[in-house]
Amino acid sequence: MAKKRSLLASRWLWLAILLAVLAGAAWLGWGEGLRKNAEAGTAYTARVACSCRYVAGRSLDDCAKDKVEGTELVMLSEDPGPKSVTASVPFIASDTATYREGYGCVLKKWER
Repeated sequence: MAKKRSLLASRWLWLAILLAVLAGAAWLGWGEGLRKNAEAGTAYTARVACSCRYVAGRSLDDCAKDKVEGTELVMLSEDPGPKSVTASVPFIASDTATYREGYGCVLKKWER
């Protein structure tokens, strides 16, 4: 009976290793494109949400309803002190737009 459990546990371990290897291979193949799309999506969403919040004066929850298709995973948060909105895709990309009088909402400078 113990040998059967050990064999079953061993199979699950190998399955977990196989899935991890496949996930790693998928990340290598699609990860760069995913990261670039997430960076563009967060920059766009931060800028639009900042304008909605601090130019149009709507609540951030109401502004979140305006997200375009493809940005469903982008999360929004605001910092009322500097009048900024941060858009992020957890663990992948994040960008912040800040309201500046006379300029509207401006993205922080990209450092690349």
